[in-house]
Amino acid sequence: MNFSFEQLESFTQKILRKIGCPEKDAATAARVLLSADLRGVDSHGVARLSGYVRLWEANRINPVPNMCIVHETPSTAVVDGDGGLGLVVAPFAMQVAIDKAKIAGTGWVSVKNSNHYGIAGIHAMEALKHDMIGISLTNASPLVSPTFSRERMLGTNPISVAIPANEQPPFVLDMATTTAANGKLEILQRKKQDAPLGWIQDRDGNPTTSPLGVKDGGALLPLGGDREHGSHKGYGLGSVVDIFSAVLSGANYGPWVPPFVAFLEPHPNPVGEGLGHFFGAMRIDAFRPAGEFKKHMDQWIGRFREAEPVEGQKKVLIPGDPERELEAERRQHGIPLLEPVVEDLKSLGDKLGVSWDQND
Repeated sequence: MNFSFEQLESFTQKILRKIGCPEKDAATAARVLLSADLRGVDSHGVARLSGYVRLWEANRINPVPNMCIVHETPSTAVVDGDGGLGLVVAPFAMQVAIDKAKIAGTGWVSVKNSNHYGIAGIHAMEALKHDMIGISLTNASPLVSPTFSRERMLGTNPISVAIPANEQPPFVLDMATTTAANGKLEILQRKKQDAPLGWIQDRDGNPTTSPLGVKDGGALLPLGGDREHGSHKGYGLGSVVDIFSAVLSGANYGPWVPPFVAFLEPHPNPVGEGLGHFFGAMRIDAFRPAGEFKKHMDQWIGRFREAEPVEGQKKVLIPGDPERELEAERRQHGIPLLEPVVEDLKSLGDKLGVSWDQND
């Protein structure tokens, strides 16, 4: 069952207006949220819309935040998101980083008092429009056990880096620091499929393939899955994201990060304010002429594309290729939604008085 971007965008904006978001913020949030569906990251797209509404119902999202800079230097800033939708706070903060980079060469912004901000890549990619390299990090609900731990201490804590090229498409890395994002488990649950071994451990720290492993008290695993396959490296990367996003800004970190799901209460003794992000923008001509750099990026990308693939594979991919190809396809043919997601959205529309019929 496919739906056009415009149909889903209109529905999403109307839902967000119903919870009190100003028209401009609703438009921004809808664009950011649906960018995940366009790029094939279905776990972070419109399927999460009802989750944001539940957070608003629990008074954990401020639909009209007074986002502001609370500390800054010529090249750095801390942004207070005032409890707003991360889908709105993140674009504001990324623009601050870009504006600072225009003046100082680089801009670095750490954010506190925010919420889930969608996919990391869409924020990093904003820098591409300005011949800049973009960086986007965020901490997240503590669902991940560090190597050798039974406790859930970190989030999936994604990293995205977007780098412009000239004739070649941009290099866009967008990855969780876990073997899989929690949203992928939600998709497996809807499809009633098992998870691959190495994604999850149960409440006792043993490997499990149950997609309900985390709900049953287990945890996601850091990138690598176990120590023998380098999980300590995924643990280290996730830790850096947590520190840059939250310890640096004054947001909650580690096990104190407020959960995305509304049925779990935030930690009773928080160590900071809300959830944290970190953004960077680096003007290419602060290092070398932009045209020269992008010419060499074309050469870098082109040579990697020419690498001889292993048997059974058609080609070597560049980070960002699968997402870009899916976006082109979905803009033309529509965004596929699973039936449980459609039913959830219809139910959400009924509750808030927004008709889904226009999308049928």
